[in-house]
Amino acid sequence: MTKKVAIVQSNYIPWKGYFDLINMVDEFILFDDMQYTRRDWRNRNKIKTVSGTQWLTIPVRVKGRYHQKICDTVTSVPNWAQKHWKTIQLNYSKASYFKEYHELFEELYLGHNKTHLSAINYRFLVAICKVLDINTQISWSMDYEIAEGKTARLVSLAKQANATTYVSGPSASNYIAPELFAQEGIDLVYMSYTGYPEYQQLFPPFEHGVSVIDLIFNHGNHAKKYMLSF
Repeated sequence: MTKKVAIVQSNYIPWKGYFDLINMVDEFILFDDMQYTRRDWRNRNKIKTVSGTQWLTIPVRVKGRYHQKICDTVTSVPNWAQKHWKTIQLNYSKASYFKEYHELFEELYLGHNKTHLSAINYRFLVAICKVLDINTQISWSMDYEIAEGKTARLVSLAKQANATTYVSGPSASNYIAPELFAQEGIDLVYMSYTGYPEYQQLFPPFEHGVSVIDLIFNHGNHAKKYMLSF
């Protein structure tokens, strides 16, 4: 049997390409044993507004925690979710499918008391996968043994997950040692994020690099037509 695996850090309400990668594999391992990086996608993403793109950022504790892992990172203020939901309502209430998904996303934002960033990201990822009919198994790196070395730890995780193919994001080609995958008999392929069609957004000009919620609120159950893996 063949099995495709991808290994990526959890992101907050990520863009459509992240979900295409999830949909392309049989198991998607959230690599939250990795060090938390500031000003990255772990705790923030962009939405469209009348004034252009705007960051939605989950405030997290970083002072004195320079080497903390993503899985150990916690929120620093209690009301961030209410603020994010208010901003989303303000900018997407007139989107074609906002009413259809209003209740789901309102519950995602207001119906939880999680403080760990990994748990928050996981909550949103699982819910959005259901919206997009993605049935991929989502697991945690913490469930596996972690090896030393940039490529070696990826190979080890893929091997423990019984992968026959490892699907990597394109930027990892700058550091991955492909021979280590070959030694274990694991095929290495790279995801391509080129060729996405544009779709109707509320506020031109068009922008690909925003959260997938933009696509969902604007196109609902037709969102998959504007993705690459379906």
